[in-house]
Amino acid sequence: MPSANKMTTPLAVDLPVLQGRYADLDGFTVGFESYPEDVDPAPLFRGLPDDRCQCPHWGLVQSGQITFRWADHEETYGAGDAYYAGPGHLPLIASGTSLVEFSPGEDLQRTMAVIEANLATTGGAR
Repeated sequence: MPSANKMTTPLAVDLPVLQGRYADLDGFTVGFESYPEDVDPAPLFRGLPDDRCQCPHWGLVQSGQITFRWADHEETYGAGDAYYAGPGHLPLIASGTSLVEFSPGEDLQRTMAVIEANLATTGGAR
């Protein structure tokens, strides 16, 4: 059975607003993410349908708080909460947040390609 551990998964993203470690688990990606600063990454999703993340995510908030914003509502999760964020969301993450998140690998790769292109243009998210 495939598994991943935050301590042994290599650092893949090291930005002022995000440190991320990602591992493939048989077609799903597990992400270990830490956010040392408040971040609203909405501009990074420009170019996706409705300029929103279309990748579903299942996760656990280890510390801090994350809010998912859809066109018609918001949902906020704090330390200890497990969540599902379906397609069409925008995250808003508080400083000090740490997450473990699972996403379908192909969906996440399509989303990350757009985010990486936007990062190259903007130089980062705040």
